[in-house]
Amino acid sequence: MSDSARRDAASGTALFSRVPRELVHKTAPDEVLLTGWRQEAEDHFVVTASWPEQHSFYVPVAGARDPLLAAESVRQAIPLLCHGAYGVPQGHRQIWDHFACALHPDALSADEGPATIELDVSCSDVRRRGSRLAAMTMQVRLMRDGACMGVAHARFTNQPPAIYQRLRGEYADLEAAVSRTIPLAPPISPKQVQRSRFRDVVLSPTNTAQVSQLRVDLAHPVLFDHPVDHAPGMLLLEAARQATHAVAHPHDVVLTGMDCAFSHYAELDAPCWIETSALGNELMGRLAVQVVARQFGREVFSALITAEHTART
Repeated sequence: MSDSARRDAASGTALFSRVPRELVHKTAPDEVLLTGWRQEAEDHFVVTASWPEQHSFYVPVAGARDPLLAAESVRQAIPLLCHGAYGVPQGHRQIWDHFACALHPDALSADEGPATIELDVSCSDVRRRGSRLAAMTMQVRLMRDGACMGVAHARFTNQPPAIYQRLRGEYADLEAAVSRTIPLAPPISPKQVQRSRFRDVVLSPTNTAQVSQLRVDLAHPVLFDHPVDHAPGMLLLEAARQATHAVAHPHDVVLTGMDCAFSHYAELDAPCWIETSALGNELMGRLAVQVVARQFGREVFSALITAEHTART
């Protein structure tokens, strides 16, 4: 390492090489978290990531690195390994069925500088249609400095363009789907969801305390890094996280786990309602919240969120 690189690393401004952004389905280079990958054995990989000290959206929460950096790292690992290790062509869509993670709060402490993370990925239930990857499950251990900071599970299908077009039907036309997006609803107070900026709030208030409307801001530079024909999975995860903060308000909490099911696409042309319910009493500073997203009268997404209270910083 050069002297200048050492100085940059010491100040937390070191530049890391990143994987090509098209391999993780991102447009903005700054949104790429992954720095490389290697194969350890059949269906076993190590993916490396660098979590920035400061991010425009995934900011420290109550003195801890944003836990959704873990979710976004796993999300990026899905297309990276699909394209790099399993021969999936560009243009194919990886569609979440299930995502879960459990994190150790102490391992998320927001110390100075970028954090180097390793994702130990084991792929199972690998299904193919002919030579094409059709579906897969990933079990992930997130490692930092040799210690496990959490685990994650992702199940997804892989669809080529022709099949995706058939699945999406009238919503397959991206330009038409975007043109039908409903007006952006007003945000709830950022303080209620541990945010500092209105633009980063993804919930809008309703007349019922336990129900919010999903805010779909197509101009958001992170959640909508590139045009899509539906509400992205990371937007739904953020909505579940913010709904949990709203339940805990005025107390600060840090998310420690989520168990999510994706049953239908959340469309852009109709309101999507986020319903929350706290499960049982809070014990030992812990909170569990059930979050359900409904649209057109049906459940499109559900999540069981766990969080821990933390002191203000």
